[in-house]
Amino acid sequence: MAQHLQSTTTLHNGVHMPWFGLGVFKVEEGQELIEAVKHAIKHGYRSIDTAAIYGNEAGVGQAIAEALQENGLKREELFITSKVWNADLGYEETLAAFDTTMNKLGLDVLDLYLIHWPKAGKYKGAWRAMEELYAAGRILAIGVSNFQIHHLQDLMQDAQVKPMVNQVEYHPRLTQEELKAFCEQHGIQLEAWSPLMQGELLDNPLLTEIASSKGKSVAQIILRWDLQNGVVTIPKSTKAQRIIENADLFDFELSTEEMQRISSLNGNVRVGPDPDHFDF
Repeated sequence: MAQHLQSTTTLHNGVHMPWFGLGVFKVEEGQELIEAVKHAIKHGYRSIDTAAIYGNEAGVGQAIAEALQENGLKREELFITSKVWNADLGYEETLAAFDTTMNKLGLDVLDLYLIHWPKAGKYKGAWRAMEELYAAGRILAIGVSNFQIHHLQDLMQDAQVKPMVNQVEYHPRLTQEELKAFCEQHGIQLEAWSPLMQGELLDNPLLTEIASSKGKSVAQIILRWDLQNGVVTIPKSTKAQRIIENADLFDFELSTEEMQRISSLNGNVRVGPDPDHFDF
């Protein structure tokens, strides 16, 4: 369980991944992005999550370079994630896409590389390329995103290396209990994207009640629920105060009853695409 902002979980290959990080989905290239990433690192974040399709890897790379210099940090102290997009799935395509990502980020080694979506007939070739990059030491950990149980089973039939992470939509209205249990059984770390359901949960009466009783925000309650469930979480924000507030999760705890009440909000409701019907 995470004890502080820089606490890590150990992936099945021994790599240490921070429990908490900053996501930059839908944050456009530019100074706002750069300042958000730098602000997060300055205030103790050590994990930054981007993707090729976000179109902001160059800005993230610039922010990382500046933050390392300004804060006296070593590159090894940060954990950087990116993802290969659907159009680049396939063995040769993924190798080329990875080089493009690394050039934009300005990095020699990537901490975690994910297949963004389980595009039918394409992800096994991509995984073979990622296994090769992992064996060569260019990536420290490899994983997937938005994979359901049947996708994971299919991938692992032929994989030489088991995925270390599965990043999925995860929040109190979509608890994905069966998927979570499967990942735990196979040593695959679950990671939450859209943990705040893109803001749709912030007015929820139950969460508001619990937040009030703890003297915390609803966002903090949800993010704490993630961590106590053993799920890595990467909320997005570009606002300095919100970046700090989102990470203020380590001076309180949710009781077993509170955890269960929050989980009872599950309705299998998605704000993002259904992985079984997403073919971009």
